[in-house]
Amino acid sequence: MPPLPQSERLARLRLIRSENVGPVTFLRLLAKFATAKAALEALPGLAEKGGRAKPVKICPRADAVREIEAARKINARPILFGDPDYPALLAQIPDPPGVLYVKGNEDLLTRRSVALVGARNASLNGRRLAEQLAADLGRAGFVITSGMARGLDACAHRGGLETGSIAVLAGGIDVVYPKENDALYRELCERGLIASEMPPGTVAQARHFPRRNRIISGLSEGVLVVEATLKSGSLITAGYALDQNREVFALPGSPLDQRAKGGNDLIRQGAVLCESADDIITVLNQAGRAVKSREPGQQFDLFARPAGSRDIQDETRSKTVALLSPEPVPVDVLISETGATPAQMAEILLELELAGRLTRSPGNQVALCP
Repeated sequence: MPPLPQSERLARLRLIRSENVGPVTFLRLLAKFATAKAALEALPGLAEKGGRAKPVKICPRADAVREIEAARKINARPILFGDPDYPALLAQIPDPPGVLYVKGNEDLLTRRSVALVGARNASLNGRRLAEQLAADLGRAGFVITSGMARGLDACAHRGGLETGSIAVLAGGIDVVYPKENDALYRELCERGLIASEMPPGTVAQARHFPRRNRIISGLSEGVLVVEATLKSGSLITAGYALDQNREVFALPGSPLDQRAKGGNDLIRQGAVLCESADDIITVLNQAGRAVKSREPGQQFDLFARPAGSRDIQDETRSKTVALLSPEPVPVDVLISETGATPAQMAEILLELELAGRLTRSPGNQVALCP
């Protein structure tokens, strides 16, 4: 893959930082317009067609330049979606980050990885197992990826430091959270890798952690859950792994321990029961997962409209909006009910997204914002 021109790299950063442009919308825009520059020029018109009254806020060029300069000052750099060194596995998920800031040993991004996640309030045995499993997987050639949270995440990183570990942060790449992991953060900067999709200086908020979790699983061939309650964020990571066609592993535990219920439930649903690193290595080697790079937006080739396809009529847009409500509805149903082609429906929904009127749910479902 040839390197992106610097002007396009800056335009892609501006695009992902513009209003109502999340990772999925970012890819849809690239698929439709081929370049971020063309997508930025089209944003106001698309949002207006979607029913937006006020102009959509487009990230100014100066803001994007300042963001990159802030990263440079802390010895971090941005990898844009479409760059030749963008992580190949991460590029394959449905919503890869438009930009990934990295600091440390970038060679770790080219190696096979296993994510290890678990409870913050972990048991002593859970902590020891997490560190041991991480060390064993590291000796087998796997990088250990986790979220640098207190508890089992921190243990996983410590176990993987000698052989390679990646910490994905929910906030900016220069913001240590929790503060108690400051020494671990510094070690990872020197001997491992820190990664984040957020601008430098961003303080993590609750909504950022699920976004971080999809990157943890997206960088990895499989996710191991050591301990987790039934409402743990670790189960969110496992859910992303399933959506991304990754392997899910879980350690069994006592039914008397609430921290074992999440892992036990994953096993009940089909996760691989794990008692040693060999259980993980065997499954991943048998799977023979092919890691391939992909052109930006390839999964959204539905925008490639055949010659002679008709333009979208206002009646089709109105009919689509009339069928939507705050309750999610499958996109296939909208296509069937309106008579629109898949390409036309994709464009209508993109317009509504950019207008801030549409939300997406798992299973290719959409709903109007409340």
